Amino acid sequence: MKNAVFFIAIMLITVTMNAQIKFNADAEKTTLSWLGEKVTGEHTGTIKLQEGWLNWQDNKIISGEFDIDMTSIKEDKGSEMLEKHLKSDDFFGVEKYPLSKIVITESSAFDKGTAVVKGDLTIKGITNPIEFKATMQKKDDGTWFYANIVVDRTKYNVRYGSGSFFDNLGDKTIYDEFKLKVNLLVK
Repeated sequence: MKNAVFFIAIMLITVTMNAQIKFNADAEKTTLSWLGEKVTGEHTGTIKLQEGWLNWQDNKIISGEFDIDMTSIKEDKGSEMLEKHLKSDDFFGVEKYPLSKIVITESSAFDKGTAVVKGDLTIKGITNPIEFKATMQKKDDGTWFYANIVVDRTKYNVRYGSGSFFDNLGDKTIYDEFKLKVNLLVK
């Protein structure tokens, strides 16, 4: 009888250790910062996470989904003209596409707090695969994931000012890639 109880206890511990855990994003504390560069300088700003979650198992992210509120895009210097332009059809067309989405499909195991994360990014209804390095830190307020994601905007039909599609832009050229710095808190 003692052996049967011991065996059941070991099985329960094993199942628990390998169980999938779902974490929900803290949208208020999560920050998404963007950087767009052009020949004559750069612009920076923020955008808000609407909601999100990830599933964790065996020291890996096994799935996740994050909705990004494109209507919340802000420029750090408060340029209403630039914000309006970014929301227009020239860039992100937020009236028609108010949400962008990152769907995580897998990650490598987090070794020394770092892993490679794979998934799909959807902007303006167009989905492309993405891959980026992420780091993880457990803190008192939850688990933080940090990443710098480089996005080629032209793959999402965001071509305004792109030297890849328009000639003779000169110093009006906007580089195709923008960077998204993610500080994600999950609980």
